[in-house]
Amino acid sequence: MRVRQEPAPGLRELHGPAVSPHQTGTDQPLISLLAMGLATLAMGLVPGYAQIGILAPIIIVALRFVQGVAVGGEWGGAVLMAVEHAPPGKRGFYGSWPQIGSPLGLVLSTAAFSAVGVLPDDAFMSWGWRVPFLLSSILIIVGLVVRLRIMESPVFAQLEASGSTARMPVTEAITRHGGSVLGAAGAFIIINTVFYLVTVLGLSWATTHLGIPRGEFLGAVLVAAVIMCFTVPLFGALSDKVGRRPVFAAGAILVAAFAFPLFALIETMSTPLLFLGVIVIMGLGHPLMYGPQAALYSEMFPPQVRYSGASLGYQIGGMLGGLVPLVASALLLRYDNASWPMAALLAVIAVISLLSLLTIRARYADAPAKETTA
Repeated sequence: MRVRQEPAPGLRELHGPAVSPHQTGTDQPLISLLAMGLATLAMGLVPGYAQIGILAPIIIVALRFVQGVAVGGEWGGAVLMAVEHAPPGKRGFYGSWPQIGSPLGLVLSTAAFSAVGVLPDDAFMSWGWRVPFLLSSILIIVGLVVRLRIMESPVFAQLEASGSTARMPVTEAITRHGGSVLGAAGAFIIINTVFYLVTVLGLSWATTHLGIPRGEFLGAVLVAAVIMCFTVPLFGALSDKVGRRPVFAAGAILVAAFAFPLFALIETMSTPLLFLGVIVIMGLGHPLMYGPQAALYSEMFPPQVRYSGASLGYQIGGMLGGLVPLVASALLLRYDNASWPMAALLAVIAVISLLSLLTIRARYADAPAKETTA
C-alpha cells in the first residue's frame, strides 16, 4: 500500500486527453447553461398540436430531455465552484447557496403561471402558457453575464499547476469510484421524488380527484418554496457543525415518517392542514437533504474526478427519480386514485435513499487530500 500526498482539492478535472483545464472549466458550464436556457425558450415557441400534430408533444419531451442533461452538467460546476471558494468549516453553507436556485425557480415559475392563469381559458391555452417560457430569455442573459465574470477557485489553479489531472475522469470515476457514484445516485432519488411527487403528481391528483382548487394547492407550494430559500442554507450551515450525513439522514427519516400523514392532511380538504403538510415535506424534509448535498458529494470524490463523480451521481439519481411519477401514476390507476400507494412509494424510496446514504463516505473532506493507491 502506498500513500501519495496530493494538492488541495480542485474544482474541475480534464474531460479528455490533451485539453486545457481552463478550456474545459469554462466552456462546458457555458454549453450546459445555454442548453438549459435555449431548451426552455424553445418550449415557448413549439407549435401546438393543431399545427403539427403528434410532433408537438414529442418535441416538448425532447426539449425536456435536453434540460435534464444540461442541469446535470451545470449543477456539478455550480456547486463545486461554491464549495471550492468556501473558507474552512463553511463548505456546507457555501455549497447550499446554488441549491437555492431550485426553490427560487419554483417561486418565480409559480408566480409567473399564477399571473397568466388569470387570463381567459382560450387566451391561456393559445398563447398565455408560453409567456413564462419566453421570459426565461432574460435569465439566459443574466446567467451568461454572471458565469463569464466568475474566476476559477484558487485551489483549482493549484491543481492545474501541479499537473495532477485525470486523462479520462468519467471512466476513472466509474471504474475506481463506482460505489460512491451509485451511493450518491441512490441518496438523490428521494430528493427528486419529494419535489415531483408533490409539485407535479400531487398537484394533479389533489385538483382532479379531490377537487382542491389549483390556486390553493399552488399557494401551499409557493409558501413552501419561499421557506426553502431560508431552510436550505440553514441546513447547509448545520451540516458544517454536526456533519453532512446526520442532517441528510434526518431529512430522509422525516420524509419516510411523514409520507402517510402528508396525504392524510391533504385529504382533509382543509386549507390550513394542506399548507401544513406541504410545508413540512417541502419546507423541512426536502431542505434537510438538499442543503448539505453539494458539500457531501464534493467530499466523496478525489479532486481529479470530483466534477465527474458528483455530476454522475446527481444525473443518475435524477433519472431514477424521474421515473417515480410514472410509477405513481400507474399505482393511482391501479388503485382507483387511492392515496396510500403514493404514500407507500414515498416512504419506500426514502428508506432506499437512507440506506444508500449509509454507504457514503466523505473520504476527501480534508484538504490537502490524500489519495490511497495500491
